[in-house]
This record gives sequence, structure tokens and C-alpha cells, in this order.
Amino acid sequence: MDVLGVIHGENCRAGVFGDVARERGHSLDEWSLAWGTPIPRPLDSYGAVIVFGGAMHADQDEHHPWLTEETLFLQRLLDLGLPTLGVCLGAQLLARAAHAPVLPAPEPELGWLPVELTAAAAGDPVLGGLPRRFDAFQWHSYTHGIPAGAVELARSPVCTQAFRLGARAWGIQFHAEITAAQVESWIAEEPDVPPPGLADETRARIAVWNTLGRGLCGDFLGVAEGVRAAA
Repeated sequence: MDVLGVIHGENCRAGVFGDVARERGHSLDEWSLAWGTPIPRPLDSYGAVIVFGGAMHADQDEHHPWLTEETLFLQRLLDLGLPTLGVCLGAQLLARAAHAPVLPAPEPELGWLPVELTAAAAGDPVLGGLPRRFDAFQWHSYTHGIPAGAVELARSPVCTQAFRLGARAWGIQFHAEITAAQVESWIAEEPDVPPPGLADETRARIAVWNTLGRGLCGDFLGVAEGVRAAA
């Protein structure tokens, strides 16, 4: 199966999700609408799409005009029923594509912070395997509303952390794909932004976190594999 990874910067890439896709025998194409280049393969050849994070905000079309195009692209994915997973900015853009508001969060979430599944997450094919409560790696100052018809699957004290839209689209606000190297690159780019000691804390936590992230990605790809097999 071919998987498309929509990225928004050189340091915001597939992380452990790419490893999981390849281990399951799939190809992963990383592509950005900001590049102004055609999608690597015809859209209908992909079995799944994962939309990753980025330093920009989901409503900054005046600074990043391609965000408008990406919103339309995500609306097409939803119309096609192509299995889609949005991560952080990707989740916000997926919510925006489904006509939910995107806006500044009540406060930024940076570092390892608590997340709790909602009752609706029980039995969810992608989020249902997570612990009911866990500390998640966060790096965002924006949030989004819950799209009409969507189900909230996880929350933090600050905002929505996960949702499912229909049977084939999910958004997660936390960075389940992240590697220690990616975190260190973000800290190097913005050393005054994260809390002190984040690099050391991440090195201590990352192995357990990557196991959780790999499981989440594997469950999402399992959904996509089932859809492709039934087609």
C-alpha cells in the first residue's frame, strides 16, 4: 500500500510513523503543498494519508497562501473517504476542512502534559488501544473546534486532543510520531520557548512514548489496510 505523508517543514516529518509504515511493507511518500509540485502519485493510488505538524498556524493563509489549497485538498480526502490521520497542525487543518473553527488555545501546551481519553474512545480502532490517561508530547499554541458529526476521543485540561470524523478520519493534537532528534531540533530552533529541562525529560520518556506512537500508527494503518482489501 502507498501512504502519503503531507509535511510542513524539514523538521516536521514522519518520525516513527514512517518506520511503522515501512515495517508493514508500505511505501511512504513525503510531500508538501508548499513546494508547489505535483503530488508524487495519483491520489487514488494511496491507501492512507497522514498530515503532520508545522510551525505555522492553521489560519495563517495570508502568510502561507498554500494553506487554502491544503484545506481544499483535505476536503477532497474527506469526500473520497480516504483513511486520513492529522497530527497537531494536521489535526487543526482537518478540523478546518470539516468547517470547524481554528483559534488560539487558552494557553500553549509545550512538553509532556496529561491527556485523558473520553468514554467515546473505548473501542475506537485507532485511539482505543491507548491508556485511558497518559502524558503526551505537546508543542502547540492553537486548537480547533470539534467538526459537526465528529466524536471527541481525548482531551487535556486545555483543549481537545483527538477526534474521529466519520469512519476513516482522525485528528490528534499530540505528537505521537515524534523522535528525540526532532524534539532536540525544535528546541534548538526556539530555545526560549519550551520549559527548562525538556530535552533531558524527552530522552528519559521517548522510548515508552515511541512504543505508544508506533501502536497508534499501526492501528491507523490497519484500518487503511482493511479499507484497501475490501475495495
